[in-house]
Amino acid sequence: MQGDNEVLIYRDPTRRLPETDPFDRQITIGLGCFLEQMVLAAGAAGHAVDLVLYPDGPDGAVARAGFAVGGTADPLSAHMLDRRSCKEPFGEKPLRPVDANELELFADIYTDDRMVDALKSLTWKAWETEAMTPRTMRESVDLMRFGKAEINATPDGIDLGGPFLESLMLAGVLSREGQADPESAGFQQGVALYREMLSATPAYAALVSTANHRTDQIDAGRRWVRLNLKCTALGLALHPVSQCLQEFPEMRPHHRRAHDLLAAPGQTVQMLGRLGYGPRTPRSPRWPLETKLLNA
Repeated sequence: MQGDNEVLIYRDPTRRLPETDPFDRQITIGLGCFLEQMVLAAGAAGHAVDLVLYPDGPDGAVARAGFAVGGTADPLSAHMLDRRSCKEPFGEKPLRPVDANELELFADIYTDDRMVDALKSLTWKAWETEAMTPRTMRESVDLMRFGKAEINATPDGIDLGGPFLESLMLAGVLSREGQADPESAGFQQGVALYREMLSATPAYAALVSTANHRTDQIDAGRRWVRLNLKCTALGLALHPVSQCLQEFPEMRPHHRRAHDLLAAPGQTVQMLGRLGYGPRTPRSPRWPLETKLLNA
């Protein structure tokens, strides 16, 4: 924080994922998500935000935000507390054309059966590649939080909670060691659950940019939050499945396939998500704001 009405937002280097996100593209998109949520929350509270990206160049703060009285609430801000990333199988109900048309203002929407089937195959193969590449799977396993106690103690990463998963932990089927071993029963059960989830998808949403600079990645994150909020407003579920957009060597065939399907030459696919009608899921845990603030 700088004074009473300005903050500088920095990227935390300890949060990098060098195996699955070697060029920090995805973490930059995540920062864009945070910035859009911040601007929306400020407007809902009656504050305008003067946002400047990379005020001191690419190696400094990601953004400087100055707050002033006088903002107005964006209608999407009403859905912030209900926004989720639904990691569950979606129902078979197809996307309503009227909803697809509204979402086209936020992203590229795919409902055609042939394209949906192609993207189901792509997202499964990409997930399998990440899961079966030892160093990338290890990176994900290190971020898993097993059960309520771990989730509450470290409210970030990949939370594995709820009655069903915790019963598997008590039975010894689901464990950190097992998730790092492709031969274990817990790993195989996780594969089956994830494949079922990916196959139960009636539509997809993609975000594409004409360039791939840091500001394009920030913009993609801001657009993703707005897409997610609009989905929430329409009663739809959205879940990012962007493994095929990762940039480690083993993923290159799927990365090329994603761009062949979703982008024109020279464009970058920044985000890909499953879209449909899913169950309501619990709110994800978050660190208290005070743990992330430093006074200048």
